[in-house]
Amino acid sequence: MEFPKFKQEYHLPGINLLPHRDPFLFVDELISADETGALGKYTFTKEKNDFFRGHFPFFPIVPGVVLVEAMCQVAGAAVVARGVLPEGQAAFILGSIDKVRFRRPVRPGDTLVTVAQNMRVMSRLGIFALKGYVGDELAAEAEVTGEPLPEKPVTMAIGEVAEGKYVSDPVIEEDEA
Repeated sequence: MEFPKFKQEYHLPGINLLPHRDPFLFVDELISADETGALGKYTFTKEKNDFFRGHFPFFPIVPGVVLVEAMCQVAGAAVVARGVLPEGQAAFILGSIDKVRFRRPVRPGDTLVTVAQNMRVMSRLGIFALKGYVGDELAAEAEVTGEPLPEKPVTMAIGEVAEGKYVSDPVIEEDEA
């Protein structure tokens, strides 16, 4: 299958563009992007993705919510790479997910290639039509709305957001008994 070509080629790993870290980083590479959309990919493996052990272990498949997240991360990586967000703003968070359809299971070893179509993108809102393919087959599609992270830093369960920067290796303090 031939995927859309976008004006700017990036070939950047998602870890350079997104605040996400393992085990919840689902962009191996942002391939290209422009004002109309983006192209990125991620390969799901049993080594990287522990959810395969428990999600239908007799026939492991990627959970649908993870497929949607992976596609959203491609759109988010493109927004960051293109400099759409204000300085210090790292990413969008999901505001809504609509028109989700799962067309085929995604299994260990499959590479999901995401085509993100920009329906409306501004610094305060992004609306994207997402399609994820495995080979020539459409695996999933959705329309999503993204909103910037809240202005105030928030404490996360396993780390903190401080001054617009993400702590990639948080120290988890143990409760003293």
